[in-house]
Amino acid sequence: MKKTSILLFALLFALAGCSGGKQSAGDLITVDITKSPSHKKELILQDFMDVEYIPLETNDEFINQGFVQAIGKKNIVIKNRNSDGDIFIYDRSGKAVRKINHKGQSGEEYSFILGIVLDEDNNEMYINSHYERKMLVYDLEGNFKRSFTYAENTDNSFYTEISNYDKGQLICKSEYSKETGFNLISKQDGSITKEIKIPYKEKKVLAQTLEDKENNSMRWVSPGAYSTLIPHNDNWILSELSSDTVYTFLPDQNLRPFLVRSPSIQTMNPEEFLIFRLISDRYYFMETIKNAWDFSEGKGFPRTFLMYDTQEKDFFKYNVYNGDYSVKKEVYMNAFRIANSENELWCPLEASELVESYKKGRLKGKLKDIAATLNEESNPVIMLIKQKK
Repeated sequence: MKKTSILLFALLFALAGCSGGKQSAGDLITVDITKSPSHKKELILQDFMDVEYIPLETNDEFINQGFVQAIGKKNIVIKNRNSDGDIFIYDRSGKAVRKINHKGQSGEEYSFILGIVLDEDNNEMYINSHYERKMLVYDLEGNFKRSFTYAENTDNSFYTEISNYDKGQLICKSEYSKETGFNLISKQDGSITKEIKIPYKEKKVLAQTLEDKENNSMRWVSPGAYSTLIPHNDNWILSELSSDTVYTFLPDQNLRPFLVRSPSIQTMNPEEFLIFRLISDRYYFMETIKNAWDFSEGKGFPRTFLMYDTQEKDFFKYNVYNGDYSVKKEVYMNAFRIANSENELWCPLEASELVESYKKGRLKGKLKDIAATLNEESNPVIMLIKQKK
């Protein structure tokens, strides 16, 4: 990428043919991803986001990798990165509450956990067991309540991202579906209550495959996790990677263009995808990922990082630093994952690294106080960030 330019077109909204109210020219951003920003900003995370640290209690039964599935107002749901089936429930302060495991082959058990949605209003959690194309619902004590399979028109697809939408519905990303990118589904039986169709010409997938004819198998590699379903204020940002337009899904369930990329993803070979990492009121953090992987070298998917400043209406390269360090400690925005539908994001801080930084006098404030209580075998500390009020 050489230089990023932005073009603001009111006309693009009209051409998009989507309803949802008026939108000024300054609200729609167009980014040429083949160009690179010429200027750079250095930011302190705490200047634009509220930061909270949650140390996860460690005991003989509660030893885990701190892989957050959901964070609510009262509860935190954790799993390991392997497929052992363990689910750890903590309270909001990080105190261990209960451990659940219902991995198995019966109708009330899951074979794999792709993700968990926490619904505190209904005292439920939804387990996405995608190999079975099935959702299993338990209460927060771990008791089975019900299950439902994916809707019929999601054949050859599965839900990769799921979040709370309202009291009775979930919002889902239907991966690999050629017709519908996103769905609203019933929390009771999984039936589709609304199809959210994002127009595009041909389905594009951010992954590479290599056929191994000798072993009659296929090798598959992707660049890691990213979100295409992003809560922002009372809206949802929907980023279908096969489309050149990123949309806002409004409370009235209409679509409105949010950002347009160029050149078209449909014309690029290899494709260069645009990924959102964090959307705050002022800054939009993004990256581009080239869909290229060298299987012989074991490397690829080159990335470029950029940020849009809504006040200056321009793109920048950036570095973000954690203000709770006495030295320059960079925060990598692609390390954060969505924690809930309130647009809070999380990343794990490994205890061993915090203990080392504490011993070297590099920490301050609440993070320093927490690190003083840890040892190298402690569970990770969860760093939770949300839009500063």
